[in-house]
This record gives sequence, C-alpha cells and structure tokens, in this order.
Amino acid sequence: MALSLAAAKPPVTATLPLSKKRTAIVHYWLVGMRGGEKVVEALCRLLPHADIFTLFYEPERVSPLIRSHTVHASFLNPLRRHYRSLLPLMPLALETFDLRAYDLVISSESGPAKGVIVPSSAQHFCYCHTPMRYLWDLYPAYLHEFTTSSVKRALLAPLAAYLRLWDFASSARVDEFIANSHNVRQRIWRTYRRESQVIHPPVAVDRFYWKPGQEYFLIVSELVPYKRIEYAVRLCAQQGLRLKVAGDGPEFRSLQRLAGPSVEFCGRVSDGELDDLYANCRALLVPGEEDFGMTMVEALASGKPVVALGRGGSREIVSPGCGLLYDEASADSLQAALRRLDSQEFLPRHLQATAQRFSTPEFDRRIAVALEGVSGV
Repeated sequence: MALSLAAAKPPVTATLPLSKKRTAIVHYWLVGMRGGEKVVEALCRLLPHADIFTLFYEPERVSPLIRSHTVHASFLNPLRRHYRSLLPLMPLALETFDLRAYDLVISSESGPAKGVIVPSSAQHFCYCHTPMRYLWDLYPAYLHEFTTSSVKRALLAPLAAYLRLWDFASSARVDEFIANSHNVRQRIWRTYRRESQVIHPPVAVDRFYWKPGQEYFLIVSELVPYKRIEYAVRLCAQQGLRLKVAGDGPEFRSLQRLAGPSVEFCGRVSDGELDDLYANCRALLVPGEEDFGMTMVEALASGKPVVALGRGGSREIVSPGCGLLYDEASADSLQAALRRLDSQEFLPRHLQATAQRFSTPEFDRRIAVALEGVSGV
C-alpha cells in the first residue's frame, strides 16, 4: 500500500461564535494611519473586545478607535523611531508575545506579523497585504538600486537569506491566508505555496465627494523608493503640469529637489484636507505598482479618474471608464497617458458606483463570514 506524504489536517472541532472568541489582532507596527491600519480599524469595529499586539506603537499617530483597545507593544518599542532598521530583531520580538489566552489570532501582514507563536487550540488567520516586499518581489531593487553603499549590500545579502528562510517557515504557523487582492493572492502562492481567498481592504467610500476639477494632478502616497514617484514629479516639473503630493517618508527631500514651481508637497494631511484634495483634483496619478491601492478607490469615490501604472492592484480597480493604465514605469509612458486623458470623458457617478465594490460594509460582511466559516483546529 502506498503511503501518502501529504500533511494531514487536524480534525475539525466545534468553536465558539465569533463574538465569544478571545481574539488577538497582530499588526506589524502602529506608527501611522495607512492602508494596513485601516484594516486594523475595521477589525476593531468587528471585534470590539480584541486585544492588539504590535512591534512598535505611537498612540498619537493612530485613530481613537485603535487606541480604545488594549495595545501590547514589543520590547523593541523604545527604539520605534528607528523601526525601519530593526528588521533583523523583529522575528525574535514577535515570538515573545504571549498569546496563550486567545481562541482566535488575526495577523495583519506586510511585515513579519504572521510569525507569532499561536497555541494549538487557537485559529490563526493572516490578512496579507503582501509578503515582505524587501525580501521577495523587491529584493533585487533594494539590493542593486535602492541600496547605494557596497558595504550595506554586502551585509544585506546574507541577512536577507536568513530572513527569507524564517519568513517561509513562519507561513506554516498560519491556518488560513486572506489576500487583499488577486495580485497578492498570486504572490502568496509563489512565495509560500499557500492558497488564499481574496477580500479587498475596506474603504470608507461614502466619506468622499465630488467637485469640479481644478487643473492639478494628485499623488497620495508614502514617499518611499518602490512607489516610483520620482519620474512623475520630474515629468510634471519639466512640463509645467500642476501636481500636488500628499504624504511623507524618507524620499521627501530627494523628491523636493526634483520639483519645480508647479509641484507642491503637502506633507501629511488630515482626513478633511485629503478629501478636499481628491474632490478638487483633475486625476489621481499612481506611478508605482500597488499591492492593491486604496488611494485609487478613494479617488473613484471622489468621482475622479485614475492614471496608473498597469501592474498589480490597478488592474483590479481601474476598469474601463474609470481611468487609464499605462505599460512602463517611465515619464514617456506616463506623458502619453496624460495626453490620452484629454480626449476621455469620465462620469463621476459611474466612478463612484465602481468604488462601492470596495466599501467598508462589503469588507465587514466578507471578513465576518471568513472568520466564522472555518472551524477551529
């Protein structure tokens, strides 16, 4: 008789209703309010008694809803101002979290959050925004383009090899993966050889509104290298096109040096200011490949078209009549798309109706079904 080498799944057992489960939400770090933190907010609404575990925590930079939960920060938290440099220590910090008291653990992952050690009696879901970019998809760019020092490159290579082994091994600690897009679903399979279901992240689409467009384009982004904002800034500066950039990050100063008088850097803005920037812009520009791209949904909810690099999440959001996709991450390709924009007509109501597919109620409904629908192990 042939023996099967496939790993057998543990027997399914009865579980408590979702509202009765002792739940922990594990998020990589809470030092601002970007897309990943909006997912944490939605989970906090769904699970009002959940505790939160995170590597780094700055209470004043997250929402009141997140602050209303019990938040446990790791022993690395005193060094949070240098969090981008502490990746080698993050696996150790995650594995020190004591999760023995919980029936359900939900890790929110684009850093190494899924690497927590969960008791065998608990269910572990991982909502994956993307496998760690700097170890997998973007590793060649970090090694050869974004890291200019030869000494740093020499140190990065063996460290990245070790972290990839840990990251792959820690994927076995997850019972069920949920991907934030079909794009990320493919990455999860390629990286971890794990299947996942797709639940798009929540966007508060009803918050946004339309106004007649002013003659400026808009970028809303963290200012980091993989967002590829530099060629969009350079093009707008050279052509005298008005551009407003909302966001902050390590690339802020270098991007400012590329800009001319037609480019305005708004820095971090309040929700109200951001809503107004969307409402009054001509179109949103997305020059880099996005895992999903919540800003694109926010622009559509504001009745504004999107001009985006046609890779990754933009293919799932920018359907015909909602904007333009272009092929190459270059100024020439973007310029050609902007010329085509002049001949297109976009109906605000159609754009706003399209955005409803990604609403917060839709996320809430689907994530609750996912969390209730799989019995514990």
